[in-house]
Amino acid sequence: MNATDAPTPSALSPAQVHYLSTNQPFYYSPQADLFDWCPDTLVALAAPVIAYWVSSIFFHILDISAWKWLDKYRIHESAEVKSRNLVTRAEVIRAVILQQIVQTLIGYWYMEEEPSGALVDHLGNMLRLEPALTRTLIWTLGEKLGARVLDRDGAQLLYAVYWWAIPVARFFFGMFIIDTWQYFLHRAMHVNRWLYKQFHSVHHRLYVPYAFGALYNHPLEGLVLDTIGTAVAELLAGMSTREAMLLFLISSLKTVDDHCGYRLPFDPLQLLTSNNADYHDIHHQVIGIKSNFAQPFFVHWDYILGTRMTRKDIEHRRQKQKKDL
Repeated sequence: MNATDAPTPSALSPAQVHYLSTNQPFYYSPQADLFDWCPDTLVALAAPVIAYWVSSIFFHILDISAWKWLDKYRIHESAEVKSRNLVTRAEVIRAVILQQIVQTLIGYWYMEEEPSGALVDHLGNMLRLEPALTRTLIWTLGEKLGARVLDRDGAQLLYAVYWWAIPVARFFFGMFIIDTWQYFLHRAMHVNRWLYKQFHSVHHRLYVPYAFGALYNHPLEGLVLDTIGTAVAELLAGMSTREAMLLFLISSLKTVDDHCGYRLPFDPLQLLTSNNADYHDIHHQVIGIKSNFAQPFFVHWDYILGTRMTRKDIEHRRQKQKKDL
């Protein structure tokens, strides 16, 4: 909604309305575009590509370094990457660039410019949430206590809901959609032999994953699994361009991190969730190729549907095989 639209009537006091109109969170920018020289839609398309290659180069530097302190964090030895993978790095780079060109062109066609920053009537949007907030407080706290809370803290509650609760909920819902989309398609490409042979086997030429091979896929798989899946998540979550920008950026970083080949104790993306490089590496091995389909964020679908495999599970299976012998 545009900043010139008529104000919405409110039961809040003038002081509370003033609070809402003059306070914004640290992440807010009043600019119509984050950069004067580039629309937000183009930034949203460029950010994941830039993040992909910057993070990949970082991990590649670790790969080619002779730093001994890194050895204990490597999932595989560098020589193992060269000997077991069935595709050259040049082929991987070409395939990834092709996928990123396709996703950028589709995104350019799909994404639309929308008002951002000061062009959005944030005050009006918050006041339109007031009736729902009032009903919720009265339903949960009772009429008298709910009215008192609204009278005393109504502005702060609206602020928290509008600037924090709703964006965070949209972001996590977008992550859930991506995880759901990718889990079931990924699993289908392993269960159906034709799909695996024709499409997904391309990605599994990387028996030992490395960072910039994260998006090494058959072009059609990359289109359906990654590009369309992320667009569906952004659409269903009802994200703004800037929210989508963050989702695309984090998704790209997480995908690279899941293939980086390191168990780094200081890596925030590996600390926040158990769906990490070690977890996905199991999927790339023969013993785990029918497990660990969940990607890129969480492991709930593997856990719920019984396809989760951990290092402990592998060790337990090996011990059992030894006993059987």
